[in-house]
Amino acid sequence: MDLLFKCRTWVTLLVAVLVLSGCVRLPTQVTPVENFELERYLGTWYEIARLDHSFERGLSRVTAEYSMRDDGGVRVLNRGYNAAEGEWSEAEGKAYFVGEPDVGFLRVSFFGPFYGAYGIFELDENYEYAFVSGPTNNYLWLLARSPDVEEAVIERFVNRADELGFDVDELIMVAHD
Repeated sequence: MDLLFKCRTWVTLLVAVLVLSGCVRLPTQVTPVENFELERYLGTWYEIARLDHSFERGLSRVTAEYSMRDDGGVRVLNRGYNAAEGEWSEAEGKAYFVGEPDVGFLRVSFFGPFYGAYGIFELDENYEYAFVSGPTNNYLWLLARSPDVEEAVIERFVNRADELGFDVDELIMVAHD
């Protein structure tokens, strides 16, 4: 009886992990862009602004590089400089579309079977900048093809993020010196 109980507990736990890892959502007020073209999005992006979170805390000169994987997904390579430690930090992940490939909504994983939401909610027509949300209002990024962007883009990002309920007073402007 005790062995049967343990087996059921492990199976239940495994099913719960699999279900939860497959549940990828954006904040309710965030709508991903349509007419998204992955080929145009691939390449290097510079992080211009972000909300603070543990996996990027203290990093400057942050970039994200997107390239195709052999399995049809996207390889994600995030890189930033930790000045306090005097070294670069890297994280490699993978991303897959949540729905249709022409909608800017992907699930991204850096940790095994666990995925988080990656929603592009505004994208420049020339793919020069992107506004990106994670699964909650605690995750927000402004990405650009250059480490320097016009002040008007930053202002638009801040205003749009504020409209959507992000805490723009907590934004970190990322140094690229």
